[in-house]
Amino acid sequence: MKHPLQSPEWASFRAAWGNEVAETPYGFLTLHKMPLTKFKLGIFEKGAKPTKEMLEGLKSFGKENNLFFIKLEPNYVPVAETERESLVKLLKSQGAVQGKTLFTPTTFWIDLTKSEEELLKSLHPKTRYNIRLAEKKGVKVIEDNSDKAFDTYLQLTKETVTRQGFYAHSEKYHRLMWQHLHSTPITEHHTPIAHLLTAKFEKEILTTWIVFVHDNFLYYPYGASTEKHKDLQANSLMMWEAIKFGKKMECITFDLWGREEGKGFTRFKEGFNPKVVEFLGTWDLVINPTIYKIYRFAEKIRWSLLRLRTKFGLIKPSF
Repeated sequence: MKHPLQSPEWASFRAAWGNEVAETPYGFLTLHKMPLTKFKLGIFEKGAKPTKEMLEGLKSFGKENNLFFIKLEPNYVPVAETERESLVKLLKSQGAVQGKTLFTPTTFWIDLTKSEEELLKSLHPKTRYNIRLAEKKGVKVIEDNSDKAFDTYLQLTKETVTRQGFYAHSEKYHRLMWQHLHSTPITEHHTPIAHLLTAKFEKEILTTWIVFVHDNFLYYPYGASTEKHKDLQANSLMMWEAIKFGKKMECITFDLWGREEGKGFTRFKEGFNPKVVEFLGTWDLVINPTIYKIYRFAEKIRWSLLRLRTKFGLIKPSF
């Protein structure tokens, strides 16, 4: 499957955001300049399964464009351990080393080819109870792509960032993303990638999710909610209605966009009985070993300083 982060719409968005975007025969890369040098690094997010031809082609592209390495995070789940071992051997033979991750190496998938009855029956009993409770109390989930609903999504994202203390992309980033992934002209042969789902109670939006529909997959990259009426279990109904939305859009799989063991939202996702899948991992395709070593050393110092500044409250999450 081709990931939405490899779509022309996403490439257009990243270019509008200010990134240098390069299209290769293998997919889109973003190029990032190393300060005070002529060198750049490339990021190839969610690309295809690596092949010898691809890796050699990317290295040639890198040499021509002063890239000292290209970060690869293939959107590929090996079908067996023997295939994983073979692909790892190929990557290493081309000079790739394991790198710092951008996405979690594992995620959750829900099989949308199953009937609603099968899916509902497979849920954790507490999750089923919460869905029914939300329905009984009058929570309603609809697709609402209006400007008003999107503004509420931004407000709730800001509220969620402040409440939970995590780092999120800025309001400008979200507006630009929405412009390129939803607001592009809709034709007979084109529907937007991004859709906004809202959970309402008595005309008040409690939860908003942006989901992506691309290449028969449904994705859940962004969500935000209010602390009000938490007892109504709007998030549980939202996930269930997102599953039904994916089926309506004829998607075959729902990718829940990441998995981090021990985190509260991971436990929430587990209530929907998803399958755990493991991608090929993060690999740095090294083109200039000397510059790459300098970069890794500088990055280690930078992250240590950032962690210290965060620990002592010198950096706070903002939106």
